[in-house]
Amino acid sequence: MIFMLAGTSDARALAIEIRNEGHELLTTVVTDNAANEMNKSNIPVHIGRLTADEMIHLIESKGATTVIDASHPFAEEASKNAIQAAKQLGLAYIRYERASQTFDYDKLTVVPTYKEAAQLAATKKGVIMLTTGSKTLQVFTEELQGKSDIRLVARMLPRLDNMEKCEQLGFPQKNIIAIQGPFTKEFDEALYKQYKVNVMITKESGKVGSVDEKVDAAKELGIEIIMIARPNMEYGMSYSEFSPILKALKGVESNGF
Repeated sequence: MIFMLAGTSDARALAIEIRNEGHELLTTVVTDNAANEMNKSNIPVHIGRLTADEMIHLIESKGATTVIDASHPFAEEASKNAIQAAKQLGLAYIRYERASQTFDYDKLTVVPTYKEAAQLAATKKGVIMLTTGSKTLQVFTEELQGKSDIRLVARMLPRLDNMEKCEQLGFPQKNIIAIQGPFTKEFDEALYKQYKVNVMITKESGKVGSVDEKVDAAKELGIEIIMIARPNMEYGMSYSEFSPILKALKGVESNGF
């Protein structure tokens, strides 16, 4: 039995590959939407965020022998919990992470944290489009909301909890773009034009996260970009392609884990 942190589209694709190789697995996701996608592929799924202790309990109850962490590149807490759970139980831990990207654009600045991205954005003027989701929205509203020369527009998933968070933060409805991707370069370009965007804030989530399209559209229009770098973590056994993971799973089995 394999215990797998999933939730993204590429994680679901990996889960299907693992299942097709004959492995039994349990995936864990955060949202109902992600769970529905797993259910469509007839892959067992647990819904909800898990602490390290909760992971340990679930892993033990299912008799899992391997932990695969295919969580989002920015799901730092989930990865830390998975690493801790695997270490405490003496299980193999395998990390799948989308390949990292670099971009050649003189108006792109990479910063290490959300806070630094917000502070840099606060030195700008005009319309700033936030495309990093709602989880860290408060970091940006604290720095940017209420500034007379800045309009903060946030693009996020059309979920009830996201809208409730916006309401709690006093984030204006007219500045919310509630929509689910992936998006084409042309769509992003049209969106930037519609809102007259001067600065776009994004994360280095990888190609599957449609960062290419956001960046290319911004470059086309000469829009400044603030990009948040991935968390700096030591994963150990880590891969950015599926085939080495499938091979590693065979090695784990043969070693008696």
